[in-house]
Amino acid sequence: MKEHDIVAKVREIAGLEDNDHAAAATRATLEVLAQRLAGREPHDLAAQLPPAIAEALPDTGSGEEFGLGEFYRRVAAAEGRDCTLDGAREHARAVVAVIRQTVTEGELDDLVAQLPQEYRHDLLATAPVHEQRRT
Repeated sequence: MKEHDIVAKVREIAGLEDNDHAAAATRATLEVLAQRLAGREPHDLAAQLPPAIAEALPDTGSGEEFGLGEFYRRVAAAEGRDCTLDGAREHARAVVAVIRQTVTEGELDDLVAQLPQEYRHDLLATAPVHEQRRT
């Protein structure tokens, strides 16, 4: 999937007004996700994304341990635009839904393995998937 396709899908799923906002939501979600991931997982995820999207991910993650509420708080702060916690939740879920469509099943499994149960029950498990994921 190309950068504009990812941004357009995030915009559609999250119901955002424009592509700039969708791109900001995508960057914010990936930046915070990378803080939560450990080792080379952000790099591995970035390798399956278009370069302009992948640049939000560092080569290595710090593996910080923080709960889902803090995840959404950080996404809201990183996104800016007066984003609320509820907005950050919906935007992040849209980004994850599109990432699920974009990366291989093995990469998704690696990502999920690093996240605690509460993330799986909210951010990951409930993110809508409108198309078949590439495998």
